[in-house]
Amino acid sequence: MSKEEAAAIAGIFGGCIYLAALPGGWIADNYLGQKRAVFIGCVVIALGHLSIGLSYFNTALFFVGLGLIVIGTGLFKTCSSVMVGMMYDKKDPRRDSGFTIFYMGINIGGFVAPLVTGFLQTQYGWHLGFGAGGIGMLIALLIFAFKAVPDFKEFDEKVGMDEAWDKATKYNKNAPYFIAVFFIALVGVVVLSMSGVINLNPVAIAKSMTMVILWCAGFYFLYLFFLSSLTKDEKKNLILFVVLFFAAAVFWSVFEQQYTTYNFFADKLTDKMVLGYEIPTVWFQSINSLFIILLAPVVGGIWVFLAKRNYELSSLTKFSLGLIGAGVGFLIMAFAAGSIISNNGGVENAANAVANGNAILASPWWIVASFLFLTLGELCLSPVGLSIMTKIAPGAIKSQVMGLWFVSISVGNVLAGLIGGHANEENLATLPDLFYQCVWILFAVAVVLLVFKNFVKKLEN
Repeated sequence: MSKEEAAAIAGIFGGCIYLAALPGGWIADNYLGQKRAVFIGCVVIALGHLSIGLSYFNTALFFVGLGLIVIGTGLFKTCSSVMVGMMYDKKDPRRDSGFTIFYMGINIGGFVAPLVTGFLQTQYGWHLGFGAGGIGMLIALLIFAFKAVPDFKEFDEKVGMDEAWDKATKYNKNAPYFIAVFFIALVGVVVLSMSGVINLNPVAIAKSMTMVILWCAGFYFLYLFFLSSLTKDEKKNLILFVVLFFAAAVFWSVFEQQYTTYNFFADKLTDKMVLGYEIPTVWFQSINSLFIILLAPVVGGIWVFLAKRNYELSSLTKFSLGLIGAGVGFLIMAFAAGSIISNNGGVENAANAVANGNAILASPWWIVASFLFLTLGELCLSPVGLSIMTKIAPGAIKSQVMGLWFVSISVGNVLAGLIGGHANEENLATLPDLFYQCVWILFAVAVVLLVFKNFVKKLEN
């Protein structure tokens, strides 16, 4: 398939991963409860990875596996974040740092996974690498069932939690019927697409998906604001949420290009030879997680240090720093792309050299430096965003609000897939401009947030 189609599929998959958090949160609130939602999510994700591994025998299993991972993550991702938030009082200064530690746990897996799958892919092929992901998820399931759940019970008994974590917050007797209708519709779409009745164009779907998500999110915000039973203070918090939602969507539309634009740059334009060994392209995806593991304690410690001395930065300031960090990361990539063109004697000569395999390639340190600033931006924005959402979300719809937060990441993923599709050998001349455009957009949104900081801070308080 073309790079545009491949990048669009990657964006659609990433977008659906986070979009599924909204119905997943609703199911947890109204039917399963947090504990069962996480457990079932683990099982379905494991089946998804194993299904992709078995696509060696049947190609259709690859797309079935993607669908299972999306469904499982919709349950798992939202509720695991909510459960972390339940352990902290809303005014506890350790809250942001607690989510930073939680974020470190996620990224230990994010660091190990590309190393394992990259090695297995180069030695044995992709399918064994995907299967290894399923085995890892089954191990996670055992840890949750036999360690995390007993610890939560003990915490609830000794410390106490304000909300239920092992049953639905507000049971809805119609929830099973809604779930059944969804799965019937899903199976119908799959059957029609596999039989050729529906012709799916990834690029067109990605473009339409972006608009549909934004419209649906907008209508849902309006419903919560005007038609729900939320209090006046809870509606004020929704205004803050909307501001952070769109700022986060811009950030993730750039950040998630590491799986498209960055992958292309690492694969085609980067010198990967180290001491006579060619580094697998996938290994570059571990850099972001490695920096998070190293820097998350530092950033979390800074937040606590400032809070204890009454210099705590507002959420808008942290968000702005996150956007600026990502902008600097893409500025570095713009310089890297420009260096390839200049080192190979101009655009035309560089394109020919890359196509013929004799180009002067970029140093891998460009990508490393860019990932450093992307990571700093992520640490300023993502864990803090999770913390804020669990703090301002109304109790009765807490999981749904967390789901809406993940919808902003969904929009970013889809846009990242569309943008990343333009990063290829044929568009080498426009690659620096692509990076510069991302830089200016990030900086512009950061400035807007800082301008409205005082207004939004009043809403937050």
